[in-house]
Amino acid sequence: MRKFLLLLLVLSIVTLRFAIPQVFSDELDDINKKLSELQTALSASQKATAPLESQLNSLHSQLIAIENRVKAIEYDIAQKKKFIDRGYRELDENKTIFNKTVRDYYIKSYFFSPLLVFISSADAADVTRMIIYQKKDADRDKETITALALKLVDLETRKQKLEEEEKKFAIVKEKLAQEKGEIEKVVKGARDYQSSLSREIAKLSARQKEILGQRLAGLNIPRSAGTSARGCTDDRGVDPGFSPRLAFFTYGAPHRVGMNQYGAKGRADAGQGREDILRAYYANFEVTKWDTNIKIRVQGQGEFPLEDYTLRIYEIPESWPMAALEAQAIAARSFATESCQVFNPNPKTGPWAQAVKNTEGLVMTNGGNPIKAWYASTHGGYVFTSDEVWGGGTPYTKHATDTTSGSAGSFSELQSNAYDRESPWFYCDWGARASYNKTAWLKPSEVADIVNVILLAKADSGAGEHLYQTDKPNPAGTETWNEDRVRQELRNKGITPFNNVSDVTIGADFGGGRTTSVNVSGDGGSQSFSGSEFKDWFNLRAPANLQIVGPLYNAEKQ
Repeated sequence: MRKFLLLLLVLSIVTLRFAIPQVFSDELDDINKKLSELQTALSASQKATAPLESQLNSLHSQLIAIENRVKAIEYDIAQKKKFIDRGYRELDENKTIFNKTVRDYYIKSYFFSPLLVFISSADAADVTRMIIYQKKDADRDKETITALALKLVDLETRKQKLEEEEKKFAIVKEKLAQEKGEIEKVVKGARDYQSSLSREIAKLSARQKEILGQRLAGLNIPRSAGTSARGCTDDRGVDPGFSPRLAFFTYGAPHRVGMNQYGAKGRADAGQGREDILRAYYANFEVTKWDTNIKIRVQGQGEFPLEDYTLRIYEIPESWPMAALEAQAIAARSFATESCQVFNPNPKTGPWAQAVKNTEGLVMTNGGNPIKAWYASTHGGYVFTSDEVWGGGTPYTKHATDTTSGSAGSFSELQSNAYDRESPWFYCDWGARASYNKTAWLKPSEVADIVNVILLAKADSGAGEHLYQTDKPNPAGTETWNEDRVRQELRNKGITPFNNVSDVTIGADFGGGRTTSVNVSGDGGSQSFSGSEFKDWFNLRAPANLQIVGPLYNAEKQ
């Protein structure tokens, strides 16, 4: 009997060894592997010159995911502990039964003899019943012993594995806490560093902003489609006398808020009526009949009744379609409280007078008052809100893509489908140099100098006062560093400067209408800058009066 029990226990142990699942080992090994990968990624990030926020956020997210898995394992361990403790309590409760069953089974197995039953029984039926009964009784005892033995082996095995896993789990938790602390420290440091760096990169002094404004004012940018000022040219067909060459072309001018005058013409050419045109450029308004007896004061000209004033607005050519003229008349009346429209003391006749008559007294109102109906000659395929341009939100301005499809996915699509694509200011380079056939083309070395200036400004925020254009006096009254000095300053800081730029590619948000990145490559390697960053430094450093005048621009190379 003892041999039988021993054999039974051995078989049970062998069976359970293969039957009991590995509850935590694979999971914890996977966590350790992930933590090791995180440590490697973290070390690489710490060695980087400027740790990327997205990379650190990814590491942090992975740690959070691991923490959640650890919590699940922790809960599972607690449940397993409860199960094992409950099993031992049940075994303890059944200990007396187990001992008695083993004793009874041993006695029955040892003393039971079919021959004795046969001799002591009166007939064969009693013998059969007695033998069957005693066999069943012995089998029940055997099953009880087997079940309790298996349960004991199972609990002992689980307990041993649980103790091993708890030790391993404690190590993982400690390692996780350390990794989390390190990563959170790096994340905070990187964010602080990046915030500081972003402020340094994006920040231009009040003096620099003033200079940018002065340079833009010197370009004679046309505000109205009715002006004869050219402002810019499309130099793609003009040879400056050198090659290769690069130029930066801006889409539209100047502010892009409200009605796009050349866009209104394009829409009228496509068959849209005056109200369709107005609703393409303004939001939340009603067309209302206004009191025509009110007087509009024009500085230096006196006062004019509303309709007489409107007849003297010279904003767009009279040769344009009537729907565009009527939309302009309504916008001009709505804007009549402002004094910056193109006003001429001599009233117009012909088509403009007819458009004024057709829309007599009509203005756009919001909340019962005329709206400030901004408009400009050419938006470059996009309409912006007043908040996007000046920082003051208005309910009647809107953001929209001003194309035939209502969207644009590329520069070529924009140039093919924008309603204002016929404008001479739709896509051109601003500024010129007489020495290069009056063009805005730049040599690769000149673009390289602008790139070097940006690199130096990012590396040393105090260098900004020395980085203005070299062909004019320094507006800050300090020394302007030329190309050679800028390159030397970069070398002193361990930064490889550019002597020539071989290629420039532009990234753009075609939903928002803005250049988002400028990517340059050349003998100094490859560099990327934000669209606004490159634009600001280009406008401060570029020679003569070369400027990028809007948020959306592209690079041309020949």
